[in-house]
Amino acid sequence: MQPGDPIQAGDAVKVCQSVVVYHHPQHRGAAFDLHGQQGEVIAVLSDWKGRVISPTLPVVVAFGKFRAHFRPEELEAA
Repeated sequence: MQPGDPIQAGDAVKVCQSVVVYHHPQHRGAAFDLHGQQGEVIAVLSDWKGRVISPTLPVVVAFGKFRAHFRPEELEAA
């Protein structure tokens, strides 16, 4: 993945901005920053039941069993 390339399912990515989540399994209910974490893109959401959509957080990344949604600018190639 080169800078400017579209993100695709299967790409290895790293979180390059501070993204705080509250649903991480090991830190449930507490703030957890994903900055620096590496994972794999599971999906890039662009349609739902055949209809084009424009989600705010279209990139779904898996970190083991944990999944989170991101904006493309929050991720970089790992």
